[in-house]
Amino acid sequence: MDSEEAHAVAQAETLTIFERSREGRRAFVAPALDVPDVPVEELLPASAIRADPPALPEVSEPELVRHYTNLSKRNFDVDTGFYPLGSCTMKHNPKVNERVAALPGHARLHPLQDPAYAQGALELMWRLQGALAEIAGLPHVSLQPSAGSHGELAGLLLTRAYHEQRGEHRHKVLTPDTAHGTNPASVVMAGYEVVKVGTADDGGIDLDDLRAKSTDDVACLMLTNPNTLGLFDSHISEIAEVVHGVGATLYYDGANLNAVMGVSRPGDMGFDIVHFNLHKTFSQPHGGGGPGAGPIAVSDRIEPFLPRPQVVRRAPDNGGEPRYELDFDRPMSIGRLRGFQGNYGVFVRSYAYIRSLGGDGLRDVSDTAVLNANYLRARLAEEGIAEYLSIAFPRLCMHEFVLSGRLAKQKLGIRTLDIAKRLLDHRVHPPTVYFPLLVDEALMIEPTETETKETLDAFADSIRAILEEAQDDPEIARGAPYSTPVRRLDEAAAARRPVVRQRAGGEPPGDPERAADRPASASGAL
Repeated sequence: MDSEEAHAVAQAETLTIFERSREGRRAFVAPALDVPDVPVEELLPASAIRADPPALPEVSEPELVRHYTNLSKRNFDVDTGFYPLGSCTMKHNPKVNERVAALPGHARLHPLQDPAYAQGALELMWRLQGALAEIAGLPHVSLQPSAGSHGELAGLLLTRAYHEQRGEHRHKVLTPDTAHGTNPASVVMAGYEVVKVGTADDGGIDLDDLRAKSTDDVACLMLTNPNTLGLFDSHISEIAEVVHGVGATLYYDGANLNAVMGVSRPGDMGFDIVHFNLHKTFSQPHGGGGPGAGPIAVSDRIEPFLPRPQVVRRAPDNGGEPRYELDFDRPMSIGRLRGFQGNYGVFVRSYAYIRSLGGDGLRDVSDTAVLNANYLRARLAEEGIAEYLSIAFPRLCMHEFVLSGRLAKQKLGIRTLDIAKRLLDHRVHPPTVYFPLLVDEALMIEPTETETKETLDAFADSIRAILEEAQDDPEIARGAPYSTPVRRLDEAAAARRPVVRQRAGGEPPGDPERAADRPASASGAL
């Protein structure tokens, strides 16, 4: 195939469904109407009726199936291969959880169903609240937040309500310089000022800096333990003492709970508020925008402010079965965080995961996740790799660890980004790169508990092969990837001039040059 033929194939493969549209083609023909025909004007107000019909694509069924099937094969996913994306816990999602969530009683339950006729769903949610409370070591749980970042916002709003009820108006929130980016974003959204706390030489929080910045106008410290460097902060009791000593709350970002679940509990460490990532720790599939869930667990002093309504269990009457209800009678509540009660399908999958493993199984998950991370960390510290990728903090890690590609950049002329892109040609999703920011040329790796030793060994061998290859020809890594549907993108141009919309049946608006290049550069995050 010559270059012109290859270009034509590339163009055909990157056509949108609108560009495939041809007038008169149909994938489905509706059956004849078997009810009285009523004019739409009698059913809807004029403001809800379109002036023109929607511009929908007209394609045949084979075209439709092939188009979306081919699109589904372009993105890397955890069912395709190893996905060591640091701080994201991209573990295998047990398929039995999908089957349970797809049962008609779960999948077809309408969100407006009267609670009296949704007792099974409410009981599942109540039991999930109890399981999460036990895991967190905190007695009260709300399932409403839709994601980890939403849980962060909820925790900060709870903190604000707690202080205001006491007549205090605090305006600062402390976050470590290793914090996830959502932490400072949530702080600002909640109306607080972000105050960064430094990292000590051992990778934990700098206690002297924490003491200096813990003043009586601090509302909260947001902390992940283990932190984003994959290190457990052994000074957590002292940290809690400092924060509580100035009247602030201690918030636990549960993004890294997969390392300590069943081993240690945030509530026992002194945390007042915890959010969970059900789409990480508890196996709900994630990536591509969701759905997820970020329930929060809180201590007794925070409980009055939880979102309403809360799922509660009422004692049985006259020896009958207990009832499950939505409790709206919460006068100090921060109010609703979303419509309805959350992403119910996520709750079903997570509850199935917890029940299938039990308490001992959940601890095994964390033990194995930590074992896998330390094994892979040791493999990547071997001769031939360590000379170019150094361990950022040389002590035993928890569920993940961070390497620095500074030496690879100096000695081989390849960046962390080049290594990440070349890994795609080895059928491995790249780890998280350039985060946390305090590590030069950072590469953050989380293998999770669901990967085999053979997979971890193959990953280490791929890293070694990329580095050896770069010793002879660094341009190979600089030009990677080669085996993906789309080659390396111009990330600076994509950030500065993103094309996020396309006119139906036409080219992207606003930039003829970008439009001309689109077939060769349209892509997801490769």
